[in-house]
Amino acid sequence: MSEPEEELSQQKDSTKKKKKKTDKRSGKKKKKKPRERREEEEEEQQLEEEEEKEHSECVVLRGIFRLGKKSHDVLLTRTRLSWTPITPETPTAGEPCVTQPGVLLLQDVYAVKVKRRRAAGQESGGAVLGVALFCCKRTGRKLEVDTLHLNNASAEHTQTWYNTLRELLTGFNRPRYLKVFINPSSHKKESVHIYREHVAPLFKMADVRTDITVTERKGHALSVMKECKLDEYDGVVCVGGDGSVAELCHSLVLRAQLDADSPEKPVKQVLPLGIIPAGSTDVVSCSVHGVRDPVTAALHIVLGHQQQVDMCSFSSLGQLVCFGFSAMFGFGGRSLARAEKKRWMPSSRRREYALLKTLARLKPEDCQLSFLPAKKSSGSLSEHRDQDLDQDPEETWMTNQGLYLNISIMSIPCLSPHAPRGLAPNTSLANGSATLTAVGNTSRSEFVKHLKRYNSSSGQFSFSFVETHDVSAVRVRPRSLVGWSEEESEEESDSKTTPIIQSEGAAFPWNIDGELVEIANEVLIRVHPQLITLYGDEVDEAETTVTCSCI
Repeated sequence: MSEPEEELSQQKDSTKKKKKKTDKRSGKKKKKKPRERREEEEEEQQLEEEEEKEHSECVVLRGIFRLGKKSHDVLLTRTRLSWTPITPETPTAGEPCVTQPGVLLLQDVYAVKVKRRRAAGQESGGAVLGVALFCCKRTGRKLEVDTLHLNNASAEHTQTWYNTLRELLTGFNRPRYLKVFINPSSHKKESVHIYREHVAPLFKMADVRTDITVTERKGHALSVMKECKLDEYDGVVCVGGDGSVAELCHSLVLRAQLDADSPEKPVKQVLPLGIIPAGSTDVVSCSVHGVRDPVTAALHIVLGHQQQVDMCSFSSLGQLVCFGFSAMFGFGGRSLARAEKKRWMPSSRRREYALLKTLARLKPEDCQLSFLPAKKSSGSLSEHRDQDLDQDPEETWMTNQGLYLNISIMSIPCLSPHAPRGLAPNTSLANGSATLTAVGNTSRSEFVKHLKRYNSSSGQFSFSFVETHDVSAVRVRPRSLVGWSEEESEEESDSKTTPIIQSEGAAFPWNIDGELVEIANEVLIRVHPQLITLYGDEVDEAETTVTCSCI
């Protein structure tokens, strides 16, 4: 133990001894007030943090390595690697004496290898050249692969540094064995290529073992997840679009319920899910990475960056439909239903066709919309999770009856290149609530203005016919005989639209995480705080590389 550590521990022990002496003198234990207890706990926590910081900043190794063409004095602590150029006492004439120290945090390093000189065809052995540290560097929201070369020809010196660095890296919570699902049919059928070219090499470099399943049909991942032994893995990875992500998230939560023998109440899934974007929109991936980039997503996984994320449960007549992050009813559901009928089209054309066709036949839904406002409580999110959202509906539920062009419920911001700030910019990944956006009946031109503002910085909610609420539960109850119909009139005007009539018992199209779900009755959506863990970070805005040309 170093001198600073001894001093800290002595101070801590002396404080505890003084407290014990005062208690003995009083003859009896005094009951401490909550405030005093809190202050004592904060004091102890502060001492522990100082002790931990002092311990982490202690120099573990020091040596001389060549970085580039110059020799450097390199220091290694438990958290970082720093280097300073060694300047000679008598510098060469004309050579500038510029000191450029550098720092690399070990939390950004995912692999360490010994460098060797090998002849062509030689697979093992060779003269030692030094140590290579493979790390990530940030460029905007992207994570890029970078390498730091520490050159030293001493085999013993190099091996000591290699072993120490490997030991320090094992202290970080990072996956060692992953279950990987690849959807070969997603978007342009490039998911297998994306995994082989961009993701697999990084996993191999970071010594991450994988068990790969290439899905053959919809629901294949769900059936595998129900049967496989999840305790063997450190995480699950999905290579695909939003549909594949939604299926795996639903599967993970269902599996947690089965393992906990809790069929009614959702159970938090401790196994994290990594998302490699390979779809057409990749809303969930953009929301946790900020970009649609497979390398960034893979680096978040190998470095063990984890983010708690809220999820919603969707049920009808007391039966669970699915778990997901977002849902749209009305315009969002109808446009997706039309797009699904044109699967033979390229994804961008199919999306534009569906949006234009639905705008041309724009009709509102006549329904009863009820919601439970999110409680602004100082309690923990686990307390919110345990609440029964069906209690006291007359006192807490807000209900509106009317015509709505679109209703969306989103527990994550839903970032994408088309909507850089997200479809729900006022919510975050783990705030314990969802954003309800209800677009009332209005003219087509006003509705188009509302849609176009999602592609800009702000203003999409400033219209009088748009209302937003932070909610913990939503109930959508379409009026009987009013709903979705393909038999719509071709004659449209730019004035306010009127609801369409269809036969009783027909199903209404819902867009749940980009998947078409048809439900004939009312739908209850509940928010479950931090129900799942995803590999990634909290981001405020996604990088935009395209513009929406369809409106």
